Amino acid sequence: MIPAAFDYLRPATLDEAVALLELHGADAKVLAGGHSLVPAMKLRLAQPKTVIDISRLTDLNYIREQDGCIAIGAMATHHDIEASALLGDACPLLTELAPRIGDVQVRNRGTLGGSLVHADPAADWPAAILALDAELEIAGAEGRRSVKAGDFFVEMMETVVKQNEILCEIRVPTTAKSVAYVKFAQKASGFAIAGVAAVVDLATETVRVGVTGVAARPYRATAVESALRETGLNQETIGPAAGKAAEGVEPLNDIHASAAFRAHLARVNAKRALESAFSRVQAL
Repeated sequence: MIPAAFDYLRPATLDEAVALLELHGADAKVLAGGHSLVPAMKLRLAQPKTVIDISRLTDLNYIREQDGCIAIGAMATHHDIEASALLGDACPLLTELAPRIGDVQVRNRGTLGGSLVHADPAADWPAAILALDAELEIAGAEGRRSVKAGDFFVEMMETVVKQNEILCEIRVPTTAKSVAYVKFAQKASGFAIAGVAAVVDLATETVRVGVTGVAARPYRATAVESALRETGLNQETIGPAAGKAAEGVEPLNDIHASAAFRAHLARVNAKRALESAFSRVQAL
């Protein structure tokens, strides 16, 4: 199908983009990589009167060390992250996950920020962002604000980013290589039916587990984390703790997988991700 008629604007700066959003209000949509908005417009599921294209905002495309963490501009593509030597050394969970997204064409155009704001329940990045306990910076007409990853996702395809705001930066901590991402994917699209990211730091006795694809919004598997805080992380405790990966959530039930199967996959992949991360701890 052909999208409904719309006005196309391409701001030169982030401030200009925010001003245009403020001016056009609810009739405007932001275009980043275009992998979500364009198909929705073709199907007439989205019919914005104005499209604000931020794809060429170079001030939102970077990966750099900043104040003891790694700052990633929202317009960094999946390929940029996959190829980043800095992230490979300092935050390897992201470089491990990036090649698992879609195909080469998707990774060359799709952006980290666009994926996070779209908040598709089957997207890969949210699991890692939650497991890393990342911080996200949002720009609006009234200035910038920061939110923790655990507060960012509200519901299916809904985040705390307001209509007149733009996600501009994602900040992640440096980690050891004791991380892992395991997913069971839809064969056609590569989207996660159940994806689990694990970050293990034995020095601080910290284990964080992020889950995507299972529920209407991604979540921290806090029951798993709590169990491992009580028992400690070792080969014997991983299995029982991972068995709690679907506690407190209502799994999705659709043509791709039943709720029971998704809950099962959450437990299986949590175990595999934790085992993989733990094995890397031992190898360090």
